[in-house]
Amino acid sequence: MSVKTKHHHGEKHHSCNHEHDHGQVASSCGHNHNHGKLPVVLYFIGLAFYLIALFLPATTLITNLLMFVAMMTAGYHVILEGIGETITDSLRLKKLWPNVHVLMTLAAIGAAIIGDFDEGALLILIFAGAHFLEDYAENRSKREITSLLKMNPTEARLIKSNGETTLVAVETLKIGDQLQILPGDQIPTDGVIVSGGSLLNESTINGESMPLEKTVGDDIFGSTINGNGTFTMEVTKDSSDTVFAKILALVDQSQRNLSPTATKIKKIEPLYVNSVLALVPLFILAGVFLFNWGWYTSFYRGMVLMISASPCALAASAIPATLSGISNLAKRGVLFKGGSYLANLADIQVVAFDKTGTLTKGNPSVTDVYFTDQEKADHWIEIIVSMEKSANHPLAKAILNHFAQVNPIDMEVHNEIGKGLVATFENKQYQIGKKDFFSDVSMDLLDKANTLMAEGKNVVFFSEEQVVVGYLAMMDLPQESAKQVIDYLHSQKIQTVMITGDAQTTGEAVAKLLGIDEVKGNVLPENKYKIVEELQQKYGKTVMMGDGINDAPALVKSDIGFAMGDGTDVAIDVADAVIMKNDLTRFKTAHQVAKKLDKVVWQNIAFSMFIVVLLVALNFLGKIDIGIGVLAHEGSTIVVLLNGLRLLIPIQE
Repeated sequence: MSVKTKHHHGEKHHSCNHEHDHGQVASSCGHNHNHGKLPVVLYFIGLAFYLIALFLPATTLITNLLMFVAMMTAGYHVILEGIGETITDSLRLKKLWPNVHVLMTLAAIGAAIIGDFDEGALLILIFAGAHFLEDYAENRSKREITSLLKMNPTEARLIKSNGETTLVAVETLKIGDQLQILPGDQIPTDGVIVSGGSLLNESTINGESMPLEKTVGDDIFGSTINGNGTFTMEVTKDSSDTVFAKILALVDQSQRNLSPTATKIKKIEPLYVNSVLALVPLFILAGVFLFNWGWYTSFYRGMVLMISASPCALAASAIPATLSGISNLAKRGVLFKGGSYLANLADIQVVAFDKTGTLTKGNPSVTDVYFTDQEKADHWIEIIVSMEKSANHPLAKAILNHFAQVNPIDMEVHNEIGKGLVATFENKQYQIGKKDFFSDVSMDLLDKANTLMAEGKNVVFFSEEQVVVGYLAMMDLPQESAKQVIDYLHSQKIQTVMITGDAQTTGEAVAKLLGIDEVKGNVLPENKYKIVEELQQKYGKTVMMGDGINDAPALVKSDIGFAMGDGTDVAIDVADAVIMKNDLTRFKTAHQVAKKLDKVVWQNIAFSMFIVVLLVALNFLGKIDIGIGVLAHEGSTIVVLLNGLRLLIPIQE
């Protein structure tokens, strides 16, 4: 799958294929935690030793020994990750690159050095216990996304040449293979129904909970669920090219592409830890020589400072919240290729829309029907339907859909160059075509038709015996949801622009219906890119929404490119986000989630830094001990994580 690397702020964009590290997303404190069962078992062993030492009447030596054992067992993974990862990262980067676990490990050792084994053991117990809770909270934010992997089909019922069926692995299927689908089956791969039909639940693909009726000739998608029907399907895509496979690729990429805020926090965390490690000795010396606290008190408060200033809550401010937002939207059929695109969506100043298939339904519909003699209207409609039934173009389909209840008449129809459709019925000649094909058109009828054409509608004339007796007007109508989304964007003070290859008048007609601010008509595909560039210079961060191959350059150039899921593979591949069903209200939802994400992240950053400042101040005044310090520190981290999990809650309208 093509993965686009974007450089914002006016830098050139590139479209390229990369091999990525598919490791876990960093945890709240910037590390990959895969604790397994052993650390949990050791933690409870350490807790037992701590409780025994706390309540067992024993000598100081035995108590301290039990507390030390509690510290080592309960803090097994904290100490291992703190020291081990610091050494590994420092050697790799060729500079000291510590993590927050080092601060906690050093604080616990420091407490033991001055004889406060109970304080050191309590620190480790609270810190390690809180980390198990943090991991649970963070994994909760990923659960909806990673659960998609379990929905990837693995087996299919292949119909052999002799008519028998056999179970085969999905990855062995070839294009053209025919598969049997039974009630309740998961569709193995993308294909088309060749016999039978059923209701299918496609929520894994488009987020739509209502089942859709599928019959012969309809496209179906891998991972969707069959209802009660039985049918035969033909494989149309390799298992690696299915829509669901692309969704999984987007999901994997989204978990590795962090938001700008999260990336900055990850970069400054080791520098922050280094600063704390440098500050603590100075603080201890200042306590002894400037404030006359004495060596014990100064050293003790230095250990509390090390805990209080730890950036764990700060590190948890952005990543879990971003993953929660991506997860929330993935369930609703909006897939982002990375948290950075979701985060940037909150700051957009303009949205540029392609017209056909994005703002409109993509197919024309009959909007106006007029005949000079209403008594003959029903008969003429029968003639028109009979003639158009032999045609094969979008306008004919629109007419047949509009008059679906009308039964056609058997007649011979010819498609003549320069005349359009021509037929003879009951010794009368009938003709359907463009205005230019007719010479005998009344001024009244022509005025009416010109008014409709000025509104961007296509008008076809109908004549009987060379005299035009009526017309039908057609237009690619806006999607029902488009007006609502445009109104929402205006409420957010976001500029809206339509970019279309259609005539300016056609574009303006649709824009007037929707309330779009600006129309760029008669735009060649290669010029869409330039218009997006102009919008970026004029307004700032720009979103481009499109569905066709001709939209691909503009999608790449935009700050955030949205592809409509019913569009071409090229558009989906180069875009930064995909709306899996052509429903613009999902873009509105994505923007609302992005705004909420921005607010939550800054709430988390402000709260985490407030706690650090508060604890440092209280420590300077001698108002807290190690236990309270670590409890407040870990408590603030869990509060930040839980605040981030609010992004999993659906947006309320």
